Amino acid sequence: MVGTRAKLDELVDILAVAAEPAGAAAVAKRAKKDIPSVRERMNMLLDPGSFLETGALARQPDQPDALYGDGLVTGRGTINGRPVVVIAHDQTVYGGSVGITSARKFMRALKMAFDNACPVVTINDSGGARIQDAVGSIASFGDISRVLEKLSGYVPQVSIILGKCAAGSVYGPINTDVLIGTKDSYMFVTGPEVIKAVNGEDISAEALGGAEVQAKRGTLHHVTETEQQAYDWARNYLSYMPSSCLEQPPIVNPGLEPDLTAYDLELDTIIPDSDRAGYDMHDILLRLFDDGEFHEIRAAFAPNLITGFARVDGYPVGVIANQPLVLGGSIDAACSDKSTYFIRLCDAFNIPLIFVVDTPGVLPGLDQEDAGVIIRGGRVPRAIIEATVPIINLVVRKSYGGAYGMMGARQVGADVSFAWPTARIAVIGAESAVDLIGKRQLAAVAEEHRAAARDFMINHYNETIATPWIAAERGYIDAVIEPSRTRLEIRHALRLLRDKAPITPEFNPRKHSVYPM
Repeated sequence: MVGTRAKLDELVDILAVAAEPAGAAAVAKRAKKDIPSVRERMNMLLDPGSFLETGALARQPDQPDALYGDGLVTGRGTINGRPVVVIAHDQTVYGGSVGITSARKFMRALKMAFDNACPVVTINDSGGARIQDAVGSIASFGDISRVLEKLSGYVPQVSIILGKCAAGSVYGPINTDVLIGTKDSYMFVTGPEVIKAVNGEDISAEALGGAEVQAKRGTLHHVTETEQQAYDWARNYLSYMPSSCLEQPPIVNPGLEPDLTAYDLELDTIIPDSDRAGYDMHDILLRLFDDGEFHEIRAAFAPNLITGFARVDGYPVGVIANQPLVLGGSIDAACSDKSTYFIRLCDAFNIPLIFVVDTPGVLPGLDQEDAGVIIRGGRVPRAIIEATVPIINLVVRKSYGGAYGMMGARQVGADVSFAWPTARIAVIGAESAVDLIGKRQLAAVAEEHRAAARDFMINHYNETIATPWIAAERGYIDAVIEPSRTRLEIRHALRLLRDKAPITPEFNPRKHSVYPM
């Protein structure tokens, strides 16, 4: 008969093996790659001492030599004191591939997040479906996808991409809210070796799916130099998020900002006198929000539009702003996707939206028409209309044409619409308007005076048509405000809107609307 002491000793031995299932080979492999162990990664992400592992002893049945954990580590912990569920692939066990047993662990962890209404963070370093588990492995990805869909919009989901993630291992992360990659990470459906074998195309892993490439495509929302920076970015991102859609976002240091500062006064001179002169929109954003903080999302993708998180009076807000330094701040197909995604992310988690507008309109050209700017741009106002969170619209300079509605105009969904005195709101800009509607008048002017006449007509258009005064007189915007008072006006508006309740939609027997796709 085996006594209690022997059983306890056996447990200690099993747990030691489970902590390093692949033994010395795994340690050597990590040393060669200079990467931490999977459990060290958990501790780098979570609050110190908070990780509680589940499923450490799971392994494939009927295989005496099967490795504990089956290539996946799951558990619970806290980030900034709030509970999260964590899932991490162990690259040293079956290459971090997903088999039937590890897939079941994955789904149990996701169910834990669903039942406890808390965020999920997944650390991805996986070769994809496990070939040895045959159809059971690829079927498991289908099971995981169904659970991920249940969590979407219910709890925040963050994916951190390390190493190479291929095949089925990319479809789980892409269905989470944000993807963070280190500079040495890769994502692709099919690796370079298979592509070369199938069609003879010789391409490097970097060009196919390197972190920099995937960030420019919009697949990765942020790229960091190191693993620790990736974990820190994830922690900061979650600081703006509620634990679930059932809660309001966390409040940090409310009411500590002074009334009027020297930085506020700098906004009075920040817009150049010339409409053609550029400036960095970040210089405005950093003066509008608490502590000058701005947590940007997808900076490398469609940089003519800026999206990210900030705080007003301690409350998180989502910010969408045009960037005049890139394409003049024009709206194109790519930034339309970027905007639609961000609007729906913020709306899902009760985060108010602030649009900061300076755009000459939708970018013209054959390339944009080929890229589907009509279809992709058409989704943006739909997302704004469907959003139920407070929305503030601020026009600092240009707001022309179709971009007017795509940047949160009041007629589309803004609760409050502000404009600076420097704002120009019209169908098109002065130069284009004069060239279209002033063609006959200019043709009648002597050629030597034509340039001066055109300049006069442009100035007249800017001073009498494309002004914030007309928009305010006709009720299309709520107020023209001093730039230096913008931070305070946004604070006051959001306080007024803090208890905004979702409007009960009028009766409509449809199942759901159909997005342009």
